Amino acid sequence: MNVTKYENQVEALSPQTLFTGQQLIWLPECESTNTEAQTLVVKNSATEGCTVITDKQTAGRGQRGNRWEAVAGENLTLSVVWFPSFLVANDQFQLSQAVALAVHDWASSLLGPDPALRLKWPNDLFFGDQKLGGILIENTVSGAKIQSSIVGIGLNINQQNFGIPTATSFGKLTGRHYALPPLAMRLLESLERRYLQARAGQRVSLRADYLRALYRYEEWHSYEVAGRRVTGRIVDVDEAGRLMVEIDGKLQRFGLQEIKFVYD
Repeated sequence: MNVTKYENQVEALSPQTLFTGQQLIWLPECESTNTEAQTLVVKNSATEGCTVITDKQTAGRGQRGNRWEAVAGENLTLSVVWFPSFLVANDQFQLSQAVALAVHDWASSLLGPDPALRLKWPNDLFFGDQKLGGILIENTVSGAKIQSSIVGIGLNINQQNFGIPTATSFGKLTGRHYALPPLAMRLLESLERRYLQARAGQRVSLRADYLRALYRYEEWHSYEVAGRRVTGRIVDVDEAGRLMVEIDGKLQRFGLQEIKFVYD
């Protein structure tokens, strides 16, 4: 493993992977691990699977332009670089599914096969109605294919207090305190397994696993669409990653900004 910074903090990290996490960069603090990873890609300094981990992220980004906030030293915050040239731009959601499933697999190894552990579309990790973690994937497209992907992952591990009631952590759920390096190692292994599954073209099994883990799948719940509260049932996610919801007897498809989950 090529540990380029703060070797003493990552001695416990020796993931059993072919490439993911084999080039590892540990930063005590940075604005965003995704930004750091992108800089390495631009400089041609990142090998496939290059991983940037930080203790403290000061300007982390989430979905919909939101900020990702986490207490320093209590959570997992990392970004992985992949070069998925096997995917065309229209198939970006294949990668999103694989990453989300990897995080779900990893979380299941900690919490067991709990039915409350779900993936909220498109790729947040939830326990019940509370968020355990989020994923932000930033792709660079060249021609018809994806040239590089920066996979940013933030997971609430030991943090106990949150500014919003819809967030929780593994520590709050289990009453345990977790050592972060071993968790990071297992996460990198889980990510590579699902990435290799995507690279092998196992679309059907990935989709089936994703739907099995999907939050609110085949259940009736409240949503907000165009400022109006509606009752709908998630029935699928299409190839483009749009959420397919039955509302008033009709099947509608929604992009990321077009539907809002409502919690009663």
